Amino acid sequence: MHRDRRGNSTLVLCSLYALLLAGLSPLRAADPPAWPQFRGPTGQGIAEEAKPPLRWSETENVTWKAPIPGKGWSSPVVMGNKIWMTTATEEGRSLRAIAVDLATGKLLHNVELFYYETPPFMQPKNSHASPTPVLEEDRVYAHFGMQGTAALNGDGEILWKNEELKYQHGNGSGGSPILWRDLLIISCDGYDVRYIVGLDKNDGTIRWKTTRRSGRMAFSTPLLISVEGREQVVVTGGDATSAYDPETGEELWYVTYHGYSNVPRPLFGHGLVYIMTGFYEPELIALRPTGRGDLAPEHVVWRYDRGISLTPSPLLVGDELYFVSDFGIATCLDARTGEERWRARLNGAFSASPVLADGRIYFQDENGRTTVIEPGVEFKKLAESEIDGQTMASLAFVGPTVILRSATHLYRIEEQ
Repeated sequence: MHRDRRGNSTLVLCSLYALLLAGLSPLRAADPPAWPQFRGPTGQGIAEEAKPPLRWSETENVTWKAPIPGKGWSSPVVMGNKIWMTTATEEGRSLRAIAVDLATGKLLHNVELFYYETPPFMQPKNSHASPTPVLEEDRVYAHFGMQGTAALNGDGEILWKNEELKYQHGNGSGGSPILWRDLLIISCDGYDVRYIVGLDKNDGTIRWKTTRRSGRMAFSTPLLISVEGREQVVVTGGDATSAYDPETGEELWYVTYHGYSNVPRPLFGHGLVYIMTGFYEPELIALRPTGRGDLAPEHVVWRYDRGISLTPSPLLVGDELYFVSDFGIATCLDARTGEERWRARLNGAFSASPVLADGRIYFQDENGRTTVIEPGVEFKKLAESEIDGQTMASLAFVGPTVILRSATHLYRIEEQ
């Protein structure tokens, strides 16, 4: 590539041409994020505009494969031409935000946000950087549980840090933050204290903080829904799920059960909220979020208790609800009634959440294998793909591209 008397013109044109050949528009950093949070634009695992390949491998449909420093299970999120993640280096002492160039896989930013000489205890399956960042325009918000929360701009410059959210994870951090207007909302369910908090996204100060009804620790990500013209933040927790007014933190309703250490994010559709209740007595509960106070039992529409996932979030596609247990049993239910449509065994153990893209459902297990099925009332497997390494983070989808994070590498996957 050369430069002529027009300065950078040739370089710019070549760069634009390369992006167009790759099937990507030359987005600016200020453009809306294409995959802005855990489980994508809707927060429910739907990639509406995606056209990903059906299958891939280490040698098929991989545009690039790039090493990632440190260890982290946060899912990749995408804004403009940058892929953002969090990671932990120095055996969990250094907590960092990293950005990778979408076009090339080059590491663009590697920013230390917090450093602790003695990191808290972490379950071996977890990481010190498991919550997924959330993006908007030129902002990146990164959360590390009790170890801190921070905001950066798109150039990797730290805007603010908050280390006030103290609670004991027990097994490491897990739940990801969400955005609502000028608030960053975070659920902090420790084994000692449990609360939900709204931080001012501009400076990180606490605007409201509400004690949670849940009685035991959890790791779930809140979901913003709208019911009868009113917005609610639904948060699954140990022994109880509650909904809150996002502006004030006021509890609106709750439902109780027996279960804790909840990881799956709730779902919303057909006028129902779907909740996975956690360890020991796991159930899937469908309820109408239209009342105030205790919604059980009159607002509970149905319950299901076979093969409930403890880690992967469920997926709603049309009239069917899909989920996979941690041990690889996939289930399809009628979303309105809870009637079982089918159950099938997938290979492997699962932690990542499934995604619907281009009319297909992608299930990724913990050992690099992705199983693709066709949605419907009968089980139909379309393909299996496999890459090297451990895979705990959920997939991200941008146009024709799949972004896949393994324990050691980041992949850009698309039809070659």
